[in-house]
Amino acid sequence: MSEAPIVQTESGPVRGIRREQDAAFLGIPFAAPPTGRRRFLPPQPVAPWTEVRDATAYGATPQRREEPNALIPEPSVKGASTLNVNVFTPGLAGSAPVLVWIHGGGYSSGSPASPWYDGRTFTRDGVVTVTVSYRLGFDGFGVIDGVPDNRGVRDWLAALEWVQRNIAAFGGDPGRVTIAGQSAGGGAVLTLLGMPAAQHLFHSAISISGALGDLPRSLVERRSALLADMVGVEPTLEGFRSVTERALTRKQYEASLLGKTGLKATTAVLMDGLPWGPVIDGELITRPTVDSLAAGVGAGKPLLLGATDDEFTPAMDAAPRALRFVPASLALRLLRPARALRRSWLVANRPQRRKGTAATFGRFVTDTVFRSLVVRVAEARADAATWVYRFAWASPKTGWSSHCLDVPFWWDCLGSERVAALAGDHPPQGLADDMHSAAVAFTTRADPGWPTWRTEPGMSRVFGDVPALSRSAYDDALPLA
Repeated sequence: MSEAPIVQTESGPVRGIRREQDAAFLGIPFAAPPTGRRRFLPPQPVAPWTEVRDATAYGATPQRREEPNALIPEPSVKGASTLNVNVFTPGLAGSAPVLVWIHGGGYSSGSPASPWYDGRTFTRDGVVTVTVSYRLGFDGFGVIDGVPDNRGVRDWLAALEWVQRNIAAFGGDPGRVTIAGQSAGGGAVLTLLGMPAAQHLFHSAISISGALGDLPRSLVERRSALLADMVGVEPTLEGFRSVTERALTRKQYEASLLGKTGLKATTAVLMDGLPWGPVIDGELITRPTVDSLAAGVGAGKPLLLGATDDEFTPAMDAAPRALRFVPASLALRLLRPARALRRSWLVANRPQRRKGTAATFGRFVTDTVFRSLVVRVAEARADAATWVYRFAWASPKTGWSSHCLDVPFWWDCLGSERVAALAGDHPPQGLADDMHSAAVAFTTRADPGWPTWRTEPGMSRVFGDVPALSRSAYDDALPLA
């Protein structure tokens, strides 16, 4: 590879960065800037170029302001051309397996430019790595009459189409593409897996702490109209186009969109879903994702999925002090589960109850959003090749196996910025070796190295606890599955 590697893409030549063990090509547009008359439209074709284009710095991000309390460092980059990909390759020759990463952030924040998502550890192990951007929040998922819904989903599809057409030039095999993501990115992976229109775009899938959207269109339509009222315009295409992106960003995440604040806002997310996310639009997404998987969509594609033990328990540690003095059984009534369901879950989670109400409440939220979904997806896929894991290592910083804690282990980037703030000063490298190796094995051979959920019913790989293999890893979440 030359000192400044150049690749010819379908739109024009790009110049990347030669690194010690690989090459990086950053900020390559897969669609035209979604601005002006293109705003709120599906992704539009890129204008081709003939001169060599520098691909040596991350492109603009749909996230316009970095979340100050984000667990993962995900920087915002200014600019208009926000729909772009970053490619990390071990070499331009050959035909290596490809990992395409979709970032998380509740479908409303996040960035593909995170130092955690640098592909150097995957290229070290022979995997071409691609990180993609997509429109967030209302721009990506709001409902506007006259334009298609699910523009963020259409961005995922456009990015994957770009990979199919271009990745061979970067040394990747378009027939061996694994899509992967965490949190909302993990939900994106499941959404794509259950979407008939996406089946030709990837070979296998990894969903890490997946959070599904599956929002009813009528609900998002009401929220969109409320947002229009909040910014003082008509809920039409021209009305929304008349509002600056900055003004919409200020308002579109306010708790008033859910009609609640404080702890009740948390319960509203459980009952009504995230403020923005993939919509059941009757076109791309015709039914809830788990129903689609149960009907056999994506059955031919291997899937690896799982969650951490206590995704959102640290958030409950910061809940009002009064919550700590409320009996767990009473606190769970705030979430309105059926009485029998609440009782069966409390019985299955006696060890967690001994840790206090906040721990119990946090585990219930975790099970409702994440861990029960793992079971429902694994069961819905019946005999389809499905591998399940459980991340159980507790950070010495928080005392919990929390949301995002596992990401630097999957990426084998324990030395990256902000990892110590989440995982402590000495997170176990051996655990990162095991998890990253499993991700590489799955991406390369479609087998992470333990029995499937169906081969040995309920079998899960437990990372960070013993035994390493367990048929009961998700038994405490089963009442909600």
